[in-house]
Amino acid sequence: MDGRVALVAGAAGGIGSALVRELAGRGWRTAGLDLRRASDADHSVSVDVAEPAQVRAAVRRIERELGPVEAAVCAAGHHAIVPMSDIAWPDWRRMLRVHLGGVVNVCAAVAPGMAERGRGSLVPIVSHLGVGGANAEAHFAAATGAVIGFVRSLAAELGPSGVRVNAVAPGPTDTPMLPSDSPWRRPSYLQALPAGRLTSPEEVALAAAYLIEDGTFCAGEIVSPNAGTVL
Repeated sequence: MDGRVALVAGAAGGIGSALVRELAGRGWRTAGLDLRRASDADHSVSVDVAEPAQVRAAVRRIERELGPVEAAVCAAGHHAIVPMSDIAWPDWRRMLRVHLGGVVNVCAAVAPGMAERGRGSLVPIVSHLGVGGANAEAHFAAATGAVIGFVRSLAAELGPSGVRVNAVAPGPTDTPMLPSDSPWRRPSYLQALPAGRLTSPEEVALAAAYLIEDGTFCAGEIVSPNAGTVL
């Protein structure tokens, strides 16, 4: 794998920066897309992943400077706990633009080149709530659930070309996105988990790296490292 190029969207912190470190440790050259500088990546481009023209331009620049992208992971996103009655339309739109739109834009920018070369791996990071839902998280669950449907459809479409599409759907993860007063951090919740703790961003990164490097038999799979949240 030495010298191959991996693109990570949302690379400036949390799961994204853990992904960059994990892939770099495996010999990949890394390119980070984020609104902020991705300091762990070999190459960082400031991009709003919800804007398709920005993503296309960033991918052209990365491939010109580093080489063809052979793996792309989209970990860009945000989270909010809000009752549905209090979710304004701009909040719905932002959640969908960043989560679903970001994944679609990254995949659209790199998939044609991967298909032409006959190989590649696309791994969006979603959430177990995209499958199971949760109280007061309707817009987040809907957006990540939409990505899961996209992943499974794109896996069928691109599989014959040699491009694999899978997703990682972690449970509550110990990143700054989960504030200290989050219900997912309450001792009563953690004690109810078989693992007794939150998933770490490094564990999510391991799952994504597995799908990229070793899971060559996986297509349209949703791998969920969730500390026993979903059994």
